[in-house]
Amino acid sequence: MQPSQFISRFLVPVCCIAIFLPFLLASKSFMKPVAKSAINYPAHDFHRDEKVAIAADPYDTADKVKIFSIDFMSYGFMPVFFVVTNDGDQPISVANMEIELITANHSKLTPESPDDIYRRLANPQARTRPSPFPLPGGGVKGTITQKERDQVESAQFVARAVEPHTTQSGFLFFDVGGIHAPLAGATMDITGVANAKGNELMYFEISMDKYLNAPANP
Repeated sequence: MQPSQFISRFLVPVCCIAIFLPFLLASKSFMKPVAKSAINYPAHDFHRDEKVAIAADPYDTADKVKIFSIDFMSYGFMPVFFVVTNDGDQPISVANMEIELITANHSKLTPESPDDIYRRLANPQARTRPSPFPLPGGGVKGTITQKERDQVESAQFVARAVEPHTTQSGFLFFDVGGIHAPLAGATMDITGVANAKGNELMYFEISMDKYLNAPANP
């Protein structure tokens, strides 16, 4: 084989991969975690009579937040994976659901809207504290790209109903900037979940200490 043929056949494809690989990695889409049944998460509340369970799984560790390209923690936002499982035979409505994260010092936090998140990310001065585990290139420097908007939108919990024997999931983002150890002693209260007849179920209360005290995965 002539040297020129070797270069053409082997080196050119390698060079192309080296050039385009960073762009391919950068364009990787956000993938929301596959939800388990809510009862499989340490922090959950199960209404046995209605066969409905709700779980809250905070993403507050370096390993967990790797799924995001945005460094939410550096802007004071804590992502919480929110899971609703309906093991009953009738659908339930979560269209009017209200959620509060009540901290040990009685601060009542509600999930931030996408617009609230965009405003914080677009304003570098709005950072509340340094991230304990910054992501390379994860900060937003004064502007929001379409990819970042898409990530926030696709991560959100947006379900309006949960069909029988199914699970719905998504992320809630709480502004915990300036709050020391926001999960310790905190509870998440959920109201407004209704059955197929429109009757509201008893409220759900999830202790965040169940998450904090759960054994680490092997």
